[in-house]
Amino acid sequence: MNAPATTSMPRALPAAHRDRLMEIAREVSFPEGVRLFEEGSHADRFWIVRTGTVDLDIRVPGRRAAVIESLGHNELVGWSWLFPPYVWHLGAGTASPLRAYEFDATAVRRMCEEDPEFGRTIARWVGEVVAHRLQAARTRLLDLYGPYGSGGMR
Repeated sequence: MNAPATTSMPRALPAAHRDRLMEIAREVSFPEGVRLFEEGSHADRFWIVRTGTVDLDIRVPGRRAAVIESLGHNELVGWSWLFPPYVWHLGAGTASPLRAYEFDATAVRRMCEEDPEFGRTIARWVGEVVAHRLQAARTRLLDLYGPYGSGGMR
């Protein structure tokens, strides 16, 4: 699944801010089937996908977790690190082998505090991601559990 232009990191961040963020990136790899985080656990990092796919899911009482969205190249994995109390709102697991850039949330929040323009850019980007994910979750849950689905075409 491709991210809308405004949520894809290279398109969402000006080059100077993107370069600044990438200065603290750490390259990581995970095999298929690894849980990156669980809904309700502490959000202390986030990732930008280089290659592979991550499935975002939500717990549904009495059922298996429902996959809300699949994320791929240049997409942000995780937004809960930016907003107190820094607890994951969804879960995430690798759907294929994953190569990603990993970021320490505390370091990025500190960068945002030290440079308000950088902070506004990051907040706007993450806010757009949150809005997109909320709509994706709504649509997917209607498809799974609504009497007539979302009515959207897939």
